[in-house]
Amino acid sequence: MADPRGFLKHRQRQDRPSRPVPVRIMDFNEVYERQEKGVTKTQASRCMDCGIPFCHTGCPLGNLIPEWNDLIWRDQWEEASRRLHMTNNFPEFTGRICPAPCETSCVLGINQPAVTIKQSEVEIADEALGRGLVKPVVPTRLTGKTVAVVGSGPAGLAAAQQLTRAGHTVAVYERDDRLGGLLRYGIPDFKMEKHLVDFRIEQMRTEGTRFYTKTDVGTDISWSALRDSYDAVVVATGAMVPRDLPIPGRGLAGIHFAMPYLTQSNRAVAGDEVPDQIHAHGKRVIVLGGGDTGADCIGTAHRHGATSVTTLAIGKELPRERPEHEPWPMDPRVFEVTSAHEEGGEVKWLASTVEFLGDENGHVRALKVAETQYNEDGSRTPKPGTEQEIPADLVLLALGFTGAEPDTLTEQLGVDFTARGAVARDEDYQTNVEGVFTVGDAGRGASLVVWAIAEGRAVAAHVDQYLEGTTRLPAPVKPSDRAISLS
Repeated sequence: MADPRGFLKHRQRQDRPSRPVPVRIMDFNEVYERQEKGVTKTQASRCMDCGIPFCHTGCPLGNLIPEWNDLIWRDQWEEASRRLHMTNNFPEFTGRICPAPCETSCVLGINQPAVTIKQSEVEIADEALGRGLVKPVVPTRLTGKTVAVVGSGPAGLAAAQQLTRAGHTVAVYERDDRLGGLLRYGIPDFKMEKHLVDFRIEQMRTEGTRFYTKTDVGTDISWSALRDSYDAVVVATGAMVPRDLPIPGRGLAGIHFAMPYLTQSNRAVAGDEVPDQIHAHGKRVIVLGGGDTGADCIGTAHRHGATSVTTLAIGKELPRERPEHEPWPMDPRVFEVTSAHEEGGEVKWLASTVEFLGDENGHVRALKVAETQYNEDGSRTPKPGTEQEIPADLVLLALGFTGAEPDTLTEQLGVDFTARGAVARDEDYQTNVEGVFTVGDAGRGASLVVWAIAEGRAVAAHVDQYLEGTTRLPAPVKPSDRAISLS
């Protein structure tokens, strides 16, 4: 596997280069640049012949990581792309926005910095796209069966592509004006430019997948009518219900959920006119929530020209290195310094927001914040006597999501939901309604893009089995498998 002594000769990890902070915050282009091939090959050569590649346990897709690291080292990029696409429909997505749980499972990580697996993945993907190696895979036969996929995020797209390649006639319904779901409107362009999504949509169109935008299932067409029109339905609508913070002053102007803020910014970057856009220019911005969505808000606010950006996290400060109680190969809870954090701003830990304070015009002017105290029963409450005010002109709530939108699914189709707000499903991804399946965040709660794609591939196999009685499609994960929930 790669250079047998590579990990001994090249002990230093070298990550993908990024554009200078003063330059990149002036636009919404991607932060990271292409790595030199020589550096990529050297880093790939650090992959060990470790016998049992634990990186597989960290990757829900089951990516053939040691194999394509070896192929990079041998300069066999076309074969590396083929191996990569065997397990991952959209490696250019995961190579950019996946937090790489595979790297925390890397055997080399026991006593050295882990292999740059994510970097290898994105370099293979970009090289393949640049060389024109990624071609449509048109099915050789059609089954005559029809499938509706509702939602065009990574889970829906992966399911649709797999089912189309299996010979089914697949229609994807998207309520937005453009396809891609959160890939399109939730992920800022500085993390992933949208021409990558456009490429995959065109590839899928050529393969035979049909797309319908501006179609809100449940309103424009009922769920029951959709079920009657197709042999199977896949619910891939995501977990779009945001978690609120119902404290005094919540109704003040200038307090917004994170997703509308990010969506409006992405639309503006795409060239759309966005009336009354939520904008951070010249404002003191407070972001509540320390997850990926919060980091996206930070980076966006920097590019909008915010006066200051402060993140308030209710919990204790996370370590920067793996803690002793989460040893290898566990995926540790650590504070990941993202590109947005590198660009500036402040993070305040153990900060419980008690009240939003407003001015005479009904606009937020400050947050009353207290120190978080941990109680014996494990609960967290504001510590009396520690209150302070933090000035704010714009507050963004990035507190995560509570589940899928239940109203029309339950009313029109009778689909059950779990107590946690997810669409209930069995081991075959099927809901309580026969022929209706659910996948991705809608069924497991807000999670990672790599889990969305893995579940999309898996649900396709189960739908194919349901329609044909047998399947040759891979099913990498089960619904019972747990992922890291990110806000």
